[in-house]
Amino acid sequence: MTPMAPHSSPRPPTAGPTVGFDLDMTLIDSRPGIHAAYRALSAETGVWIDADLAVTRLGPPLEQELAHWFPDGQIQEMGDRYREIYPVHAIGPTSAMPGAREAVAAVQELGGRAIVVTAKHEPNAVLHLAHLGIAPDETIGRLWAEAKAEALREHGASVYVGDHLGDVRGARVAGALSVAVPTGPCDAHELRAAGADVVLEDLTAFPQWLRSYSADRADRLDLA
Repeated sequence: MTPMAPHSSPRPPTAGPTVGFDLDMTLIDSRPGIHAAYRALSAETGVWIDADLAVTRLGPPLEQELAHWFPDGQIQEMGDRYREIYPVHAIGPTSAMPGAREAVAAVQELGGRAIVVTAKHEPNAVLHLAHLGIAPDETIGRLWAEAKAEALREHGASVYVGDHLGDVRGARVAGALSVAVPTGPCDAHELRAAGADVVLEDLTAFPQWLRSYSADRADRLDLA
């Protein structure tokens, strides 16, 4: 299992829900930036990388993609180098997904906490979010699929929002509600088949859904 990256201790419980968000193709469209970073790594090493193909399968850890292009003995070195050059090439071209800022803000406006749990290198994830003006309460990196459940449980997340089958699996292992958006490599049918509890068209629909979910949650607590 992928080890958890160092991060701050979770804060005390809040009135609203704690909601986790994936990063790539959930909150940000990182395809142009990642494409540029792969092109730069390819130019530097002289090893051909099909960047057009690579950006169609975002989600899993970087090392899984690098394994298509480099021998096993070079993957760690190439991963370190990619992460080193990433800020130069990938931050500027990356944009926020429609509704991303509003989705994070909606959680906080209800008195909840919004956390980002991503497979991306944590410092680079933080750079993306700061550059785009998306302000979660916590960012946890280098976790993928079922391993995301570690952070979701630790921070008490009751909902996890993502675009990939791995995000659905992580939510289910954590016992969190899986909210999926088909804005990445997986379509709505695949996400539902994997066990997503809710599939939204994109994040623009999230604030309204969250208000309804929070009202239902409050009613259940009142009846308990």
